[in-house]
Amino acid sequence: MDDIVYFEDMPIGESFDFGPLTVSREETIAFASEFDPQPFHLSDEAAATTHFGTLSASGWHTTALFMKMFVTEFQKHPGRQAASLGALGVDELRWLRPVRPGDTLRGTSVVVDKKISASRPDMGIVRNKVTIFNQKDQPVLSMIPIAMMRTRPA
Repeated sequence: MDDIVYFEDMPIGESFDFGPLTVSREETIAFASEFDPQPFHLSDEAAATTHFGTLSASGWHTTALFMKMFVTEFQKHPGRQAASLGALGVDELRWLRPVRPGDTLRGTSVVVDKKISASRPDMGIVRNKVTIFNQKDQPVLSMIPIAMMRTRPA
């Protein structure tokens, strides 16, 4: 197993890439049917009457695909995953472009800020700037997750 990557081991500016993942028509419609059943997420015909033009994935689906790619990458590095304690939320979530069936997504994450928790010194708070790109290298999502990470034991 990799050595644990504690809060102290994550310098500001550190980055890593994750993905790729190709979005299918079936999963786009299935996600929208259950969680965001707006017409432009469910059919090309309905989307044709909007600025989307064709079927597009829900922004929430795109955000869930980020999580799938991100956790898959973490699982390749057990030491990094062992330090993860979940998240407090997300700042500045933006859906920049529609994601369409057939798009292949990839992401990058850069540490932009970190601090020791005032109430839990065994935990650090790390903010990352995440950008998800499509196969044309166009950004489709940006956000700043706020993660909790273990600090190095005394």
